[in-house]
Amino acid sequence: MKRIIMASLIMGLLCSVTAFGTNRPVGLRGIGPRVGYTINPDQVHIGAHIDFGDLTENLMMQPNLEIGFGDNLTTIAPSFEVDYRFRSDWGVWTPYLGGGIGPVFYSAKNGGSTSDLGLYLQFGIGKGGLWQQAGRFFIEGKLGLADAPDAKLTVGWTFGK
Repeated sequence: MKRIIMASLIMGLLCSVTAFGTNRPVGLRGIGPRVGYTINPDQVHIGAHIDFGDLTENLMMQPNLEIGFGDNLTTIAPSFEVDYRFRSDWGVWTPYLGGGIGPVFYSAKNGGSTSDLGLYLQFGIGKGGLWQQAGRFFIEGKLGLADAPDAKLTVGWTFGK
């Protein structure tokens, strides 16, 4: 059942790519670092993300990769994320709500490893143009819905427009 739901979500997102025009068409819009704290497992995570523009008006696509350290585990979590920005103006603080899906790889310090398909609900706030009218700063929270860490708190910066 989980696979059917996840496949339906992905198909819906892919079909919406060509449905609407946007001010920030799909394409490489920026890249940047991210850092934060993960709850259960309790870890510090670092990573990077890519801003691929807007699928539709205010619907932003930003896949990322986070690597977590601590709690006798190393976690690697690539995630495909889509967020709805509540305002289209990039120059003001704008809240957003979205979700993500991706594999989560766990490697225990004692040698064992496992993997799951994680599903996240996320919320955050971001502002573009903080310095020299370029880039975007964000603060984000994620809640793990299925086979993912319970929660993540992350800050990040996107270089680009």
